[in-house]
Amino acid sequence: MVGEPALSLRGGWRGCCHRGVTTSDGVPARGSGVHASIDAVWRLEAARIIAGLARMVNDIGLAEELAQDALVAALEQWPESGVPDNPGAWLMAVGKRRAIDRIRRHQRLETKLAEIGRDLETQAPPEVDVPDDEHIEDDVLRLVFTACHPVLSTQARVALTLRMLGGLTTDEIARAFLVSEATVAQRIVRAKRTLSDAGVPFEVPEGPDRAARLSSVLEVIYLVFNEGYTATAGDDWLRADLCREALRLGRVLAELAPGEPEVHGLVALMEIQASRTRARTGPDGEPVPLLEQDRGRWDRLLIHRGFAALLRAKKIGEPPGPYVLQGAIAACHAQALAPEDTDWAQIASLYGILASVAPSPVVELNRAVAVGIADGPEKGLEIVDALLDEPSLRDYHLLPSVRGDLLARLDRTAEARAEFERAAALTRNAPERKALLHRATTLPH
Repeated sequence: MVGEPALSLRGGWRGCCHRGVTTSDGVPARGSGVHASIDAVWRLEAARIIAGLARMVNDIGLAEELAQDALVAALEQWPESGVPDNPGAWLMAVGKRRAIDRIRRHQRLETKLAEIGRDLETQAPPEVDVPDDEHIEDDVLRLVFTACHPVLSTQARVALTLRMLGGLTTDEIARAFLVSEATVAQRIVRAKRTLSDAGVPFEVPEGPDRAARLSSVLEVIYLVFNEGYTATAGDDWLRADLCREALRLGRVLAELAPGEPEVHGLVALMEIQASRTRARTGPDGEPVPLLEQDRGRWDRLLIHRGFAALLRAKKIGEPPGPYVLQGAIAACHAQALAPEDTDWAQIASLYGILASVAPSPVVELNRAVAVGIADGPEKGLEIVDALLDEPSLRDYHLLPSVRGDLLARLDRTAEARAEFERAAALTRNAPERKALLHRATTLPH
């Protein structure tokens, strides 16, 4: 797996039930037929539905409950009626009706009720609010900024936004944070309660408030991108819907904050990484490491867009931040028409700068990969071995994966085999586990 950047969702600093077919997060359990379709629809539409409902009720927690009520209705009705032509619109319509019912039941927001009720009852059928990708008043963007309000801790902001934006379960987010599922669940519950109690408005902030929340928003968007780029768990190596949503939000942010180099750096990084999508899986869906990918299948348009975003960041003239540096690393890979043309010395140098700007164990693990190719596996192994006692990497499968690759290159095959087997045991992603076990079994004895 060496060559594909190890900096991922798992490496940061880091419900509603229905007859056994949903998880504790209200997300449909994976299955066949209609339930599988509902799962796919929920993953794709959850963020927009929650965002649209949040704009109506101005309460993220309540909006999620209403969206999950709509999900339960789908689980009850779609197996008999079939999946509607516009499932997102169907879910939004049900969510809006449930919002009216909730408001009536609690006898609140009478003025808002009258306004919403007139609008809904005179339009049949209601349509999903589909935001304009280039419009700043994007509901999903409002959702991200609201979830990243400074009244919440940084960890809570990221956990809540991942839950709302990507429809991720607490288990997936726990893997992202390298913490327990119970910890993440508590963060999400407390975050929604805090936002509600504080009366945080559902809006895109302006001026100093926007600047204060920007770094948190950027991190959240990239975490969502990474969950799509390399799924934490399950049978899919890629979740293209999350990558597309993160990239869309990044582009919108670039229009919102054109003078912020880190926004352009993040967009550059995501554009270039997304350019590899077609080459990252083999015929059977198996992962293809970066150095083995057919670079002719890389999307040159996305690479061009990434270079353009990186140029915009550099023209602003500020010292490079973490996302600009990572975008520059991605550009080094994209410039190499063949793996042997890669400037690994430059990449190792950029990782060294990144380690000084934003130090973390995962950045060091990435640096080990680059140093191991630029200066030899012994040098890379020295960096990796210094990370073996790092608590945050104890269950991080890429640590033994990278170590196994370096050991294999040093012909220490028995040790390498053990590391690949350990990495396979740690990952929750089925294609990745299969690839790691293949590495272990094909090493010479």
